[in-house]
Amino acid sequence: MTQSVVNALDDRRAVVASLLRDPHDTPGGELLVVTGLGSTTFDAGAAGDRPLNFYLWGAMGGAAMVGLGIALAQPQRRVLVLTGDGEMLMGLGSLATIGALKPANLAIAVMDNGRFAETGQQRSHSALGTDLAAVASACGWAASCTVTDMPGVEALRPRLRREALFAVIRIAPEEVARHLPPRDGARLTNRFRDALGLPPD
Repeated sequence: MTQSVVNALDDRRAVVASLLRDPHDTPGGELLVVTGLGSTTFDAGAAGDRPLNFYLWGAMGGAAMVGLGIALAQPQRRVLVLTGDGEMLMGLGSLATIGALKPANLAIAVMDNGRFAETGQQRSHSALGTDLAAVASACGWAASCTVTDMPGVEALRPRLRREALFAVIRIAPEEVARHLPPRDGARLTNRFRDALGLPPD
């Protein structure tokens, strides 16, 4: 069964900008954001670079586990992992680990265009029948959902800041111009730690 892209959002940048709007309006302090390899990093940077954005320029499949580590280390803060279907498919095992540990302060939003955008727009498994929200539920996530329109995105923003939620957002596969936030891994790590008030590593 092939996923239809008829019910998909055309403007991925508008979706991410909506999800990341008003990061201070978050229980426990300003929202901590981890982005996956590729387009979600570009999208988050375009929405506004900030010290509490932690961009993963590599480590495909690692975004959810990096988010889990931060959530466990900072249990009073809200952590949002923003990633794509290709990156999430590469790290499916992380959904089982998170489902078992059940951190209350971690949410994941997957921008699902059914493509591996960074390697040539090949169809991903989510375009071929894999339902990532259903996978998360099967792994023990208490709440998962799929969103296909902007009213749904607007309703999703507060939930991602208050619930342990796994959300899939269907987006069209069209590419947009890359917006490159900072790429220096040491700099990103140090400014993130500094913004959290942690001593230098």
